[in-house]
Amino acid sequence: KAQYPGGEAELLKWISSNIQYPTMAQEEGIQGRVVVQFVVEKDGSISQVKVARGIHQLLDKEAVRVVKSIKEKFVPAKQNGNTVRSWFTLPVIFNSKKSTKWES
Repeated sequence: KAQYPGGEAELLKWISSNIQYPTMAQEEGIQGRVVVQFVVEKDGSISQVKVARGIHQLLDKEAVRVVKSIKEKFVPAKQNGNTVRSWFTLPVIFNSKKSTKWES
């Protein structure tokens, strides 16, 4: 399985410090979990970012934006000792307390 450098805790920390809860969505009380999927390439870069399960256009767009802005390369997945491309699923939680979190 591909992994963010430093593991899930570091990915959570990075997402939390870089995501911006859209003001309009927050004012309207829109909250929930956006599931984003992307490919971790053999070199650890990210491609093919998409919303697998969305809530609202504003939150979906912000979740995709923050994932696309990850500059740190992932440690790519390995299969039978070979580095391979792999899908990564990232649930991003938006809640009305103005914080976000990541679940495994």
